[in-house]
Amino acid sequence: MKMKTHKGAAKRFKVTGSGKVRRYKAYKSHILTKKSSKRKRNLRRPDLVTTTGDAKRIKRLIQA
Repeated sequence: MKMKTHKGAAKRFKVTGSGKVRRYKAYKSHILTKKSSKRKRNLRRPDLVTTTGDAKRIKRLIQA
């Protein structure tokens, strides 16, 4: 039987053209008044999943 896509993971991660896993940063949803503009601006940019084990596990979850 085919494995289903983990929809929670599919909404949070994308695989780049070169096969790396892109993620969005945490701490950007609420209590923003005490955070500096610079910090909030840096939280906007997506980041890559650096741990190879995590990236492998995420890829397995989001494969269609």
